[in-house]
Amino acid sequence: MQIEINQTAILLIQGDITRQSTNAIVNAANSSLMGGGGVDGAIHQAGGPDILKECELIVKHRGKLPAGKAVATNAGNLNAKYVIHTVGPVWINGGEGEPDLLASAYRESLILAERLEIKSISFPSISTGAYRYPLDQAAKIAINTVAEFAREEAQSLKEIVFVLFNEKAYEAYKNALSNVRV
Repeated sequence: MQIEINQTAILLIQGDITRQSTNAIVNAANSSLMGGGGVDGAIHQAGGPDILKECELIVKHRGKLPAGKAVATNAGNLNAKYVIHTVGPVWINGGEGEPDLLASAYRESLILAERLEIKSISFPSISTGAYRYPLDQAAKIAINTVAEFAREEAQSLKEIVFVLFNEKAYEAYKNALSNVRV
């Protein structure tokens, strides 16, 4: 599924984010940036040790990355030029600022992509795995944040891809995307 907003395509695919050839791949990282499970572990494993080395330097100089923020590293062995690491919120009950932090994780990643003059970027479904964010709510926030960015701020970004791991995630994002005004 795909829509276009102001010459920026927003696409949904089901697949493995580590196999994408967009200019940047977004990593749903933990605040230590040291790799972990899920998407984070897969990106670190597929990208190799160069990504971890850069993450270690970032943490040494800046400290842990708070939820809602983003930083970029090289992409190591991946088919991308950059990995943008962002930390999504851990779901507590929805009343602890989780929606704003999740939107910020997407927005900060997109702002960083624009600074790097990236033309294409791939996102996973941030916070919906180990951080337990309800999938339908997360999909709406992700899609609406990206659509608003495409509408109001995108310059270099021409392709924003959501790479969804399974059918359930794909359907949640498809439902959210079908409600976006073009």
